[in-house]
Amino acid sequence: MTTDGTAVKNRPRKKSGNPWLEAGHRLKKSKIGMAGVVIIGILLLVALFAPLLAPYSPTEQNILFRYQPPSSEHWLGTDEMGRDILSRIIYGSRISLRVGLISISLALLMGVTLGLIAGFYGGFLDMVIMRFMDIMLAFPSILLAIAIVAILGPQLENAMIAIAIINVPRFARIIRSSALSLKENDFIKAARALGAGDFRIIVNHLLPNAMAPLIVQTTLSIATAILEAAALSFLGLGAQPPSPEWGAMLSDARSALQKAPWVATFPGLAIFFGVLGFNLLGDGLRDALDPKMKNA
Repeated sequence: MTTDGTAVKNRPRKKSGNPWLEAGHRLKKSKIGMAGVVIIGILLLVALFAPLLAPYSPTEQNILFRYQPPSSEHWLGTDEMGRDILSRIIYGSRISLRVGLISISLALLMGVTLGLIAGFYGGFLDMVIMRFMDIMLAFPSILLAIAIVAILGPQLENAMIAIAIINVPRFARIIRSSALSLKENDFIKAARALGAGDFRIIVNHLLPNAMAPLIVQTTLSIATAILEAAALSFLGLGAQPPSPEWGAMLSDARSALQKAPWVATFPGLAIFFGVLGFNLLGDGLRDALDPKMKNA
């Protein structure tokens, strides 16, 4: 070490040996990934502190102030019922995050379970499970979601179930492919030789080694779930009035696009930035967790 500290500054960072820590360091260097982290962080803070940030109640109506343009009193204007758009967007972030996190968590649980069973055991189980997944993938996802909600009934909880179901095949296919490649490795054979049962091998060996692609797919799927929830609400099959859901706000604004464009513009921007944040984070995680990037 020199007195001016040059040697220390130019010395390359020593690898930690932990692949997750190294992936975290690569993510910090990714401008795209960190931009996603910032957007999602802001979205989480807005949702968490919605009662403190919202200037008005999201459901408070005042017909005398309907279709007011953005002003110092209503920063983003008001809608057809005189409700403050900013307050509704702030509270709507809670709904969008809840839909994304809960629906994708359900899809992850079902998809990983089915994919592990199909990939680990193979044979007849693999054929039945994956052919069923192929049938689901043959339908456009939004049409399948509409059909499911039409059967269950138009409400937000049913929309979350529909979004979870249509995302199951993505996780099942990813985890199945990982299980097929991992189950023939020597460490799996060694675990079996030491007396480990199927459940222990799947939970302790297969699943941890397949986490990288699952994390990336989960992040990207949350963005898709937010967009799908907005689409279902726009069609009247998701959140019902007076819920301040972003897609439902767009649906209510259809009749006023010319005389009050701000009623649709700001909820649309909220959907845009919410989806963009998770997509950017997903791209950053994909690069950070890519094995080819280890020596970068």
